[in-house]
Amino acid sequence: MTQNRRPMPLLAPSLLAADFGNLQAETERLAGSAADWLHCDVMDGRFVPNISFGIPVLQAIHRHAKQPLDVHLMIEEPQHYLSAFRDAGAHNLTVHYEACTHLHRVIQQIKQLGCNAGVALNPHTPVGVLEDVAADLDLVCIMSVNPGFGGQAFIPNTLRKVAALKELLVDCGSSALIEIDGGVTSENASALVEAGADVLVAGSFVFNAPDPVATLAELRAQLAATVGAEEARR
Repeated sequence: MTQNRRPMPLLAPSLLAADFGNLQAETERLAGSAADWLHCDVMDGRFVPNISFGIPVLQAIHRHAKQPLDVHLMIEEPQHYLSAFRDAGAHNLTVHYEACTHLHRVIQQIKQLGCNAGVALNPHTPVGVLEDVAADLDLVCIMSVNPGFGGQAFIPNTLRKVAALKELLVDCGSSALIEIDGGVTSENASALVEAGADVLVAGSFVFNAPDPVATLAELRAQLAATVGAEEARR
């Protein structure tokens, strides 16, 4: 029946791979594209071995963005900066399990700020660590590369991990979306959706293409066909 159909997976191009010298133009170019969210990777040089951009740059992106900002905090002690990132325009705030000593408290902070609360897991972190907070989450981000740098190769074990996370979320009664971040291309996108992914973050694959908007449109068409084939098999 129609009401039981699976929603279309969301696309979230990662601005980490965009031209930082032309972020306004890059953001405006995506305004009418197939992008559902704009993914913003914030790195502090401590939690990950790289520094990207912070609050002033996020504010600038927000001024020109038409899509919600999906803000991924790859930083230590994120609890100190949540309200500042919300004020800068974050719609989703995702923190790392590995960076939060008091994860439940941080999740509640995010929700109290009016943002969607997400938790990211590094490749070595099992999905079972989320069992006691899964019901409170709006989003779980599975890192399919080691965080810190764009352009890395996709880790194949991610497919098994997505399926395990989907099972955990169902068992916990959680409606959290499963997001995949790192190495996403047209070659693995369908398999990820079939495993249970709801949101695909793509950086280099989109922005290194001759036409990022056309690439997103092609990826959207591919995923629509994947979901359609899934429905036909039921």
